[in-house]
Amino acid sequence: MAHPLRLDPRGLGSVIPVKMLSQRFLLLRLAASFTRRSFCTGGALKQGKQGKAPDMIEGNPQFHVSNVRNRLREIVGASTNWSDHQQAMAERVSLSSMLAKSQNELPAKRMKDSYLEVHLPLGSEPQLREKYLTYHNTVRFGRILEDLDSLAVLISYSHTYNSELKRSPLSIVTALVDKIDMRQHVIYPDCDIKFTGHVTWVGKSSIEAKIHMSQYRDGAYASVLDATFVMVARDPGNKRAAFVNPLKPEGPEEERLFQEGEANKSRRVELSTASLLKVAPTQEERTVVHGLFLNTLDTNTVSFRSRVLPPNSVWMEDAKLKGLEICHPQERNIFNRIFGGFLMRKAYELGWANACSYGGCRPSLVAVDDILFQKPVEIGSLLMLSSQVCYTQGTYIQVRVHSEVFDPLTRQHNTTNIFHFTFTSDRDVPNIMPKTYGESMLYLDGKRHFDQTVAC
Repeated sequence: MAHPLRLDPRGLGSVIPVKMLSQRFLLLRLAASFTRRSFCTGGALKQGKQGKAPDMIEGNPQFHVSNVRNRLREIVGASTNWSDHQQAMAERVSLSSMLAKSQNELPAKRMKDSYLEVHLPLGSEPQLREKYLTYHNTVRFGRILEDLDSLAVLISYSHTYNSELKRSPLSIVTALVDKIDMRQHVIYPDCDIKFTGHVTWVGKSSIEAKIHMSQYRDGAYASVLDATFVMVARDPGNKRAAFVNPLKPEGPEEERLFQEGEANKSRRVELSTASLLKVAPTQEERTVVHGLFLNTLDTNTVSFRSRVLPPNSVWMEDAKLKGLEICHPQERNIFNRIFGGFLMRKAYELGWANACSYGGCRPSLVAVDDILFQKPVEIGSLLMLSSQVCYTQGTYIQVRVHSEVFDPLTRQHNTTNIFHFTFTSDRDVPNIMPKTYGESMLYLDGKRHFDQTVAC
């Protein structure tokens, strides 16, 4: 009996047997169970082939990371040329008639249908390393964030693929990076990297995609990180929500992943409802804030205004770092807006620099939590980034990065993104101390994110 076939996201017209995918699909499940190794914090490996994976030494351009964005352009009909790209995006509006009127019109898909495996052969292709290399001979994590974002979009398009359409009428964009958990602190610049991922949950117009990243070293792949993205589908003009194919879990493991996606959705709703921008802090949090206030009062005076910085502490107002980016067409995505991965890279690098300055050493990333994409960033915008150390505990540094676009004509500022990063230092860091009520709310918000990513 012939094997069932599925779309090969490398090309709309080709298919590959599901059986051939099964082993790769299983890797996504097994990778997280690899024993965590003890890695040094030094630079590159010694010369040799220990960082070259057998499945990458010969080269496989069809699964190469550089092809991901090219495939996305093909799927939506985008051009690599700026002027042609604008015209292509204008023509996409005519695809609105191809959208489903309800989700019931769309066939259910399996998790296997969206499974992708993408290679980043840093060990096998030395010429590729420069783009990813830091001055200290480690891998730029901001570049990894860009690759993860592109891959999450392609996974979502693989789920919604329709063989009868030459171009997808859907505009799929990143709504949220729910969480990125680091499994090791060091990413080696001369060892091959593999990304595997697939859709794990679907709503009416939203998609959750999980991605696992591993790196080949000492004859085996070791886990590096696990990421969860939430994508949303919109119409060709990116104006309103559009329906996506329902997801049909197969087996207990896939059912568990689907239920986990449901739980993630419920958790996000609860967190939004309990936001400190909407409701007062809990009794326990109010006690924390009052304790910080009492700890900074000047005991020599009887005044609420006289404040003294405790030993080994830093005022929150002195733990900021800001930056500005002019958003050029080079950084656009396939929908003529600024690429979300670019925004994440810039926010991460600013947050890392702030944590480095605050802790006095090069910090390591522990987790990325709750990156919210509130509004798209238009090409030509002035993007203002502001990072703030908002919570510390022992060796940990919690950093919040706020991004907004500034219109020099109207003088208006509009928030586009909020980023949360958890770093760790190789030594204890000073305690961050809020002075105003607003800073106290930032402190509590940082503590909430820290507790979710580290303490739990």
